[in-house]
Amino acid sequence: MPSGESGKTDNDMFVNLVNATAEVDLRLSDFHPRSSLQTAVHTIERARFPVIDYHNHLDSTDPREVLSIMDQTNVEHCINITMKVGQKALDMMDKFHNAAPDRFSSIGWMDWNGLDRPDFVKLTIDRLHQMVEHGAVGIKFWKDLGLVLRDANGSLLRIDDERFIPIFEACETLKLPVMFHTADPSAFFEPIDAENERYEELAAHPDWGFSHSPVSKRELLEQRNRVIARHPNVTFVGAHCAESGEDLAYLSGQLDALPNFYIDISARTPELGRQPYTARSFFLKYADRILFGTDLLPEVEMYRLYFRFLETADEYFEYPSHASRQGRWNIYGLFLPDDVLKKVYRDNALKLLPKLR
Repeated sequence: MPSGESGKTDNDMFVNLVNATAEVDLRLSDFHPRSSLQTAVHTIERARFPVIDYHNHLDSTDPREVLSIMDQTNVEHCINITMKVGQKALDMMDKFHNAAPDRFSSIGWMDWNGLDRPDFVKLTIDRLHQMVEHGAVGIKFWKDLGLVLRDANGSLLRIDDERFIPIFEACETLKLPVMFHTADPSAFFEPIDAENERYEELAAHPDWGFSHSPVSKRELLEQRNRVIARHPNVTFVGAHCAESGEDLAYLSGQLDALPNFYIDISARTPELGRQPYTARSFFLKYADRILFGTDLLPEVEMYRLYFRFLETADEYFEYPSHASRQGRWNIYGLFLPDDVLKKVYRDNALKLLPKLR
């Protein structure tokens, strides 16, 4: 090869360049690539139709500030899933209902205090009645059921434990929808290693991992589904795409088998938005069973990202997130038709909120 003025060949210069590049020791946590794609950007400042946010946690917020954000983004109504129990939960419900009864509703949190008491079921049913008296429109069972809660004998509690049947029967009597957050994303049940697509998130929060759980994710979901099948007259909501957002074929099978089962999309745009063809088909098929929810503290830009995901055909943009990003990918819009948007944004939630109807 010809030599330059320095006497080095082009090959020598290339080798030096490769060696210099190889010497860069960049930590993964410091790697923040910027996409070179030049694609259309459509900012949806206000949702095309009025929105009910069926899944949020507002305990730490000021109702007046939340209302301002709702007004800016066309969010008509917001459900606060309080994470408090006992009198504190009732006080929290009163706080939001008194602030704006036509704009806020509350879902209660399953209280496991007194689990070892022989009258725990009756105690729970009394608590349900109290919450309903304070305006509760649902009760939420969190992932601790099935994963960590144990009975007086030290045995891991099953979600489909027959001892809890009267609790769900009471929900039927009270016409109280039941939300289940069962299990977690699939990556949380895998080893936190180089093959885990959410390694950075789990490395920062290793307590979120359940790779050593004595029960598999699939078994947890099947336990939950047995409860839903056992109580066909109760409306159930699977939070976070029923923790099946990574496998929409499996989620479709669950919805087909359980007609009293709804899902919300809260905190699952990262999963849905990276499989836009499959996700769009799923939304079109199950348009009557999908609830809009965010599970993110209200912010104007957060809502606008959700609207961009549902309303536009934009490509490769960031998903809404307040904490560490779930994985190193971006999402694509679903450009849902108006009739589907109306159902997801508002109409489906109204079926579960008779006071608004």
